[in-house]
Amino acid sequence: MRATLPTPHLQSFPSPPPLSFKPSLAFPETRRKSLSTTFVPKGASSPSFARLPLRVRASSQAASATEAAKSTALPSQMKAWVYGEYGGVDVLKLDEKVDVPEVKEDQVLIKVAAAALNPVDAKRRQGKFKATDSPLPTVPGYDVAGVVVKVGSQVKELKEGDEVYGNINEKALEGPKQFGSLAEYTAVEEKLLALKPKNLDFAQAAGLPLAIETAYEGLERTGFSAGKSILVLNGAGGVGSLVIQLAKQVFGASKVAATSSTGKLELLKSLGADLAIDYTKENFEDLPEKFDVVFDAIGQCDKAVKAIKEGGSVVALTGAVTPPGFRFVVTSNGEVLKKLNPYLESGKVKPVVDPKGPFPFAQVAEAFSYIETNRAVGKVVIHPIP
Repeated sequence: MRATLPTPHLQSFPSPPPLSFKPSLAFPETRRKSLSTTFVPKGASSPSFARLPLRVRASSQAASATEAAKSTALPSQMKAWVYGEYGGVDVLKLDEKVDVPEVKEDQVLIKVAAAALNPVDAKRRQGKFKATDSPLPTVPGYDVAGVVVKVGSQVKELKEGDEVYGNINEKALEGPKQFGSLAEYTAVEEKLLALKPKNLDFAQAAGLPLAIETAYEGLERTGFSAGKSILVLNGAGGVGSLVIQLAKQVFGASKVAATSSTGKLELLKSLGADLAIDYTKENFEDLPEKFDVVFDAIGQCDKAVKAIKEGGSVVALTGAVTPPGFRFVVTSNGEVLKKLNPYLESGKVKPVVDPKGPFPFAQVAEAFSYIETNRAVGKVVIHPIP
């Protein structure tokens, strides 16, 4: 039986109150709710399932956010999610008195409208990268969309009032920022940002940067080009859903295959997959057809290497790597976003936002619990951010 997906609701982005706040970690733990982990989309073949519906409200949301950012005096403190020790979702606390980060010469200060969660956020919080992490306490969050409210002296292109999006950490694992995007304000280098696509609202834009940069860089590293074939493992996930689209629309793939569970097969087709493989019913590595590239976004490199042609490539994002597979860690680059903006604005490449969201700012702990089930469709987005 197929269940109907809940319809995401975009709320208007409110003016930020003049809040003030230093990381204090002694506050009540956020109450968590029970989350369903199964998606069986009804009518998933409709292109509208591949992205949040664009509404007239999206433009008014953007306008109100921009005007609010322009007209409100900057506070010295802000609301932010913080953790002062590594661990599970229970270490996350909502602090109302975190210092607004200082802006360096090459940075802009963003009034955050929306943010998104990535697997790296959870792994970082769990302490898996502590050897190269920034000091605790940490405000988590890589992906951001919002409005520039202050610019550093060396900033050349961006100005106050610009609506921007980006992955705020140039290196995902090497000294990521102590002040991330799950806060009212965050400071980011200009080179990591791009202007937000005009047809997308903040919630849609926030779900793109890290995932689309990972998809693009992974395809480039394999030498993917027009006429080649590709198999995408976990095609309904945040990265996989964008690999399908970029391979087809940007790189000119001759054939795109992708794996998912039964309920997400129509989504894969709506994104451009020529072959949608139900991994619950067949083993992709046993198929007679082989591919030039396998993009492993789930951690099955040992099987992926059996599905490539002689001389083919396997790029793995997680799990053990089996030769000739290789792994890379994405480098954030605003120029990639600028290059891909025309594909986003034309609708050839669409953001995929999980239908359980966007999650409100007060439910960041619940959103983390959900993304850690590995059952999300597309990206888990946090919006609005007060």
